[in-house]
Amino acid sequence: MTLFVANYGLEMDLSALSKDDQRKLFAFHVFGKLEGAVTAGMIHLGDTLGLYRAMAEHRDWMSSEQLALGVGLHERWVREWLHNQAAARVIEWQISGDAAVFRLSDAAVDVLGNEESEHFGMGMFHRLPQTMQALYDMPHAFETGVGCDYDSHGPEGAVGIERSFEPWSRANLLTKVLPAVDGLTEQLERGAHVVDIGCGAGSALLMLAMAFPKSTFEGYDISRFALARAEEKLRGSGLTNVAFHHPADSPLPTSASVDFVTTFDCIHDMTSPRRMFDNIFEMLKDDGRWLLVDIKAHDTFEANVTANPMASLMYGISVLSCMSSAMSEPDGAGLGTLGLPESLARSMAQDAGFTSFERLDVDHSVNAFYEISKS
Repeated sequence: MTLFVANYGLEMDLSALSKDDQRKLFAFHVFGKLEGAVTAGMIHLGDTLGLYRAMAEHRDWMSSEQLALGVGLHERWVREWLHNQAAARVIEWQISGDAAVFRLSDAAVDVLGNEESEHFGMGMFHRLPQTMQALYDMPHAFETGVGCDYDSHGPEGAVGIERSFEPWSRANLLTKVLPAVDGLTEQLERGAHVVDIGCGAGSALLMLAMAFPKSTFEGYDISRFALARAEEKLRGSGLTNVAFHHPADSPLPTSASVDFVTTFDCIHDMTSPRRMFDNIFEMLKDDGRWLLVDIKAHDTFEANVTANPMASLMYGISVLSCMSSAMSEPDGAGLGTLGLPESLARSMAQDAGFTSFERLDVDHSVNAFYEISKS
């Protein structure tokens, strides 16, 4: 029996240990998972209360009194939160005089406290309470086979998704992703009809619409909460070349009228991904192209677990969110977070009639990028 010991990155062979020591070590392993869950809740609080932002702005060592005063919070609560974060090695600490002082490392500033950084990572922590709330729905889902759609996570769930994807897109969509699709930037500059399926709060589409005023952009999403955010942003932008739709109110285009389609991290969440491949094939012009962006995944469970150090997180999020959405209707496909490897995406594209499928040279820690076309 081999056990991976939480927090220490060690794999240990337990066969030489006594049964009692094996149980103790396994209990330590399991409670290490609980520590991670509780610390994730503390990270949510740090983001929500502006504690990371205050530490990022200060940069230098801070006492609990300084931090509490800076954000207008009770020092005793702030101190206990700091102790959790320091013990979990999320923030740095040292003893100065008779008390501990704390700060964020440069890397922590970008991940925790700088929303302008492409490495900002607070989106999933923002929606952590809503994600964990789904635990109450899971017994029914496991019994019936039917999960919950994205709007079951409420408006803050939509905000969390928005905050998850916007920083990287803001830094890379125009400068790295579009140039990877040959001739696309020039086409958008001349004027093209673009459809973004699974547009969420519309951040990527609004960025494109501002950069390419001669093109027209339409965003579709099944989340009413996300679309409300998108409409609010659209009103504030003053842009006139963008429109957002719910497919129940305005169906997807059915004629070969679209030059470019994008789907960012949404196909694996769909109840009928195969049907969406057909829909996209139908809406694209003969020379149209589709940018499919989805989670990097391997063909087998064994490969995912072996090669992906975040596999347990992704499978868990799948139960609470991605696969739940993909099974939110009877007979939903249920691909789940790691359910769309390149081989399956390629096969589904071929079945839909597409003849060209190319993996693009775009570096991303989680996602793979594909260009798909009819010719």
